[in-house]
Amino acid sequence: MTVERIDEESPLLTNETNNYTDNIQKRRRTTPTPLPKVQISILMLLQICEPITSQSIYPYINQLISELDITGGDERKVGYYAGLIESLFFVTEAMTVFQWSRASDHIGRKPILLIGLAGSMISMLLFGLSKTFWALVISRCLTGLLNGNIGVMKSTIGDLTDSSNRAEGVSMLPVVWSVGAAIGPLIGGTFARPHERYPKVFTSPFWKTYPYFLPSLIGVSYVFVAFWITVFVFKETIPKKRRSRILSRTSSTDSSSSHNHRDGALPLRNLFTYRVLLSVSNYVALAFLNICFNALLPLFLAMPLDIGGLGLPPSAIGYVMGGYGAATGIFQFFCFAKVNRMLGEKRVFMTGMMVLPGCFAMMPIISLIAQRWGVSAFVWVMIAFTMMLAVIMDMAYGAIFMYITASPPTKAALGATHGLSQTSASISRAIGPALSTSLFSLSVQGNWLGGYAVYAIFGILSVASVLLARRLPDEVWEEEEYDDDHDNNES
Repeated sequence: MTVERIDEESPLLTNETNNYTDNIQKRRRTTPTPLPKVQISILMLLQICEPITSQSIYPYINQLISELDITGGDERKVGYYAGLIESLFFVTEAMTVFQWSRASDHIGRKPILLIGLAGSMISMLLFGLSKTFWALVISRCLTGLLNGNIGVMKSTIGDLTDSSNRAEGVSMLPVVWSVGAAIGPLIGGTFARPHERYPKVFTSPFWKTYPYFLPSLIGVSYVFVAFWITVFVFKETIPKKRRSRILSRTSSTDSSSSHNHRDGALPLRNLFTYRVLLSVSNYVALAFLNICFNALLPLFLAMPLDIGGLGLPPSAIGYVMGGYGAATGIFQFFCFAKVNRMLGEKRVFMTGMMVLPGCFAMMPIISLIAQRWGVSAFVWVMIAFTMMLAVIMDMAYGAIFMYITASPPTKAALGATHGLSQTSASISRAIGPALSTSLFSLSVQGNWLGGYAVYAIFGILSVASVLLARRLPDEVWEEEEYDDDHDNNES
């Protein structure tokens, strides 16, 4: 059975150029179905919550680790602990995100989204009140355990769109993520240690005792508003009859029924088709290299010049990362859907992956220039160029998301498929920050390749990821349409 499936799908990897061009032209002529504006808008509000709560810690996490005195005063060891804190979210998320996503297929997207929002608020408040390293560890773990929204939101977009308008819907995800990725670091960099930055306003001893609580509180305030909008306005995207059908057939002992498989009550092993595995593998490669770059960037910006960094303060780091997020959002909003329709998903994804080696190569180049001439205007130009490469790289997320959404064996297995992809990506993102920042510290301490070995390692891995991306078919697979009314008649 497995061999037959691969034989049927493998010709998609060798489409002729004229067929590829015909498909692109056909897609241009298709009139997109109007997007459900209210539902999509609320989902975008929820999407912003993720980067605000997760990335607001990046501008100050290295300073926070230094103040906990667990490094023994050795700045070169900060990377080990900062990477661990950044990875913990993804470690614990990997343990539960598949279960959350699969549960959303059964009980609906909305209840899972609300649980995730509540979990974000609780864990972020605890993070801001943490005074020890282990308190940071516990709060970061809770964030991942209680939050399955990353996979569920992607499944919800799949529910709300079809093949004619998915590019427009997908293009909004990285846009709003980028808005959050711009706001989050700005909040963290601007409002960390408010008793020092705004001494006339924050006069209470509380702010000196808990210097990083304010950015956490600001992030939680946004999530609180989004929670209640979801409660009262957002509508469930999975029809109640379909949820009931999936639940009843999941508990049925007649697992051999092809009708049962069609409606999504698939054994887990049946998700592992060639096209699911190929799509998820490319997503994992992108997520791993991207999180490694995102973990190295603030560490590179924060560390002193003499150990390969730039020695920038948290506020400057917040502005750099906020500008990067804003640029990504603007580019995705105005360009992604048009570029995707013009070039196709594979070429967009390949372009994003091909700039990754350049992203890693730029950091040692900037470091060498700064060590010789200081953090000059030219250094800032080089930083801006690196951020431009990263913006192009971020296009790859929208493209691979479209492959994943089209890959499930049945449409009713969409949540499980996104759960599988997010679990796999979370594992890679759990490894990425700890690995990359530890390699940074090891490279500096051992003077490997002059302290720059970490960038060479990830440059090589980036080239390997391009080879994997080439295996994607030129065209996204045709989705198996799901007709609720037809199935109701069959029942």
